[in-house]
Amino acid sequence: MRALPEGLDETRLCHAWILTRADGTRLGFTDHDQPLVVDDVDCRARAGLSPGAVESAAGYAPGQAAVLGVLDDAGVTEVDLAAGLYDGARIQALRVDWSAPSRHMSLWTATIASVTREGEAFNATLAGPLAALERVAGRTFTRLCDARLGDARCGITPAPGATCDKRWATCVTTFDNGENFRGFPTAPGEDFLTLYPVEGERNDGGRR
Repeated sequence: MRALPEGLDETRLCHAWILTRADGTRLGFTDHDQPLVVDDVDCRARAGLSPGAVESAAGYAPGQAAVLGVLDDAGVTEVDLAAGLYDGARIQALRVDWSAPSRHMSLWTATIASVTREGEAFNATLAGPLAALERVAGRTFTRLCDARLGDARCGITPAPGATCDKRWATCVTTFDNGENFRGFPTAPGEDFLTLYPVEGERNDGGRR
C-alpha cells in the first residue's frame, strides 16, 4: 500500500481521472459527488469513468486492465469514439483531497489500447507503461514469408479462394511473385546445428 504524502487526509480523499487525447483535449472525471478542478482540468462528478482500473494492473505491471465509462454529450461522446479520438489517449489516475483539490497524488498512468461499445457505455482497455515490454518489435527471420496473401507487402491480387503456404517455392511457381517474397529461404534451419564434417565428403559448405 502506498503511503499518503503529508497533508493528504484519508477521510477527505476521492479519485479523479484526467484523460488527454492525441489532439490535446483534456477531460476530467471524479467519483466525488461534486465537480472538482484538478490540475486546471474541470472534473465532472460521477460521470465518464468508473474506478475499475486497479493500480497494480494498469500502472506498474505488464499487461492490461479495463475501465468502463458512459457516453455523455458533455464528456465522452459516441461520435468522438467512432472517430478514433480516444485511440492512444493517456489517462492519469489521481487521489485528490476534495476539500483542496490542489493537493493530490498520482496513482498511475496508462494509455488506451482499444475501445469497444457496450450499449450506451464503452469499455476501454488500458495498457500500463510496462506493457511495452511485451510488444513485438521488428521482424522474425524465418524461411517462410511473413506477408499476408494479397496485402501491400505481397503485392499481388490473388484469385478468389487462393491460399498460400508462405514457402519460397509456392511464391515462385504458383504466384510468380518471387521478387516480393518476404521471407529468408536460404536461412539455415535448426538442422544446421547438428551438422558435422563427415570423412570422405566434400566439406565446402555446398550442402547448405
